[in-house]
Amino acid sequence: MPLLSSRTDWSPVPNALSLMVERHRASGRTILDLTASNPTACGIEYPDAAILAALARPAALRYEPHPRGDAVARGAVSQIYRDSGVGITADQIVLTASTSEAYSHLFRLLAEPGEAVLAPVPSYPLFEMLARINDLELRPYRLSAGSGFAIELEELEQAAAMPGVRAILLVDPGNPTGTFVSAADRGALLAIASRHGLALICDEVFSDYAWAPRADRPATLAGESAALVFVLNGLSKMAGLPQLKLGWIAASGPAGMLTEALRRLELIADIYLSVGSPVQQALPELLGMRAGIQRRILERVRANRAWLESACAPPHPCHCLPAEGGWCSIIQVPRTRTDEQWCLELLERDGVLVHPGYFFDFPADGCLVVSLLAPEADFRRGAQLLLDRIRREA
Repeated sequence: MPLLSSRTDWSPVPNALSLMVERHRASGRTILDLTASNPTACGIEYPDAAILAALARPAALRYEPHPRGDAVARGAVSQIYRDSGVGITADQIVLTASTSEAYSHLFRLLAEPGEAVLAPVPSYPLFEMLARINDLELRPYRLSAGSGFAIELEELEQAAAMPGVRAILLVDPGNPTGTFVSAADRGALLAIASRHGLALICDEVFSDYAWAPRADRPATLAGESAALVFVLNGLSKMAGLPQLKLGWIAASGPAGMLTEALRRLELIADIYLSVGSPVQQALPELLGMRAGIQRRILERVRANRAWLESACAPPHPCHCLPAEGGWCSIIQVPRTRTDEQWCLELLERDGVLVHPGYFFDFPADGCLVVSLLAPEADFRRGAQLLLDRIRREA
């Protein structure tokens, strides 16, 4: 089809796991889904009436678009950072319809077609598609499993020095690794970006979901000025409201460079004006509800994580990899099968759905990824079936 571009020429053939899921669902078979990432479908209690009331304000009927987003809404976002001691103003905030859209805006802002961005592996599986659809090359830098998925800084430095690289992507805490970047590594990242004239794009959508407090954990990269920094977050995770489609970019950096970057970013946002008026008008109230929603999600995640750690205790052949936050856990399994073979067997024989590690670019077999969002009874039932199967078969 010569009229269609090659940037969307992805294979339409579903993988074996997807085909098996479709077959089971078509037959009516119950699946214990340990991959769920949508908190609104996992039995989390929400303040429904308050959310609906916020969205029903009369101002939602007005259309008064601003390229960066409604000033009051941006002020509510900047207040979150100021409450953390970070001097971010409303003028440094650009609202987007999602974090994915924020990435696309920034890729267009920072790079010419054919240039490259550096992304961590293992990590979020959508980066490759986002880079390709924006005509960029994605180059990986490793997170070392042997050191708690810390950044291989020497390798990153070498990659940053290569021609055509425009930005470093960081996910903090990692998804699905659940590990936060240390203060020392943050400083090293900023220094690498500054030395090589690169922007740093930091996805902090899970930053509110630390499982335990740590005094030495920096709150955010927002407000840093050693390099051009773009911090991404939004309602999807911060308030557990993915259906409302509002995210943001918090920009900081050297003064002159930041001013020009925001001017151009505003132009890109103005071309799309993709964020709806109702959610922008409701944003201050929705953000005011986030503490209660986060608490209920964290209670669920912590309870499932604690149970999983206990169930994987020695002498069980599975091992729950150390992590500090987020909504996922990585289960290290015996390499007597590939990750995909384990997943297919679990689904076929036990009706349990989990993600194989290769979905997230783990470099070798031996890792299954589970979501911790499922209701506790469902999670324990599914995870127990998984652990029993692997213990018998390993």
